[in-house]
Amino acid sequence: MILQTIFLGFVGPWQWIIIGLAILLLFGGKKLPELMKGLGTGIKEFKNATTEEEEDSKDSDKTNKEDKK
Repeated sequence: MILQTIFLGFVGPWQWIIIGLAILLLFGGKKLPELMKGLGTGIKEFKNATTEEEEDSKDSDKTNKEDKK
């Protein structure tokens, strides 16, 4: 039942509480803020990299169109 719930994406509030407690037990209260800070930094860097990649591709498309003229 629980595996079916997780695979379907229906994770209720009790499951989140259990997951949170498991993470707290594994890493401890002192390490958790550091882990979340690292996760946030990683997400921020990923967003910046994807934004830069999109801008680079747009710029290269513009130069390709100008070269063809």
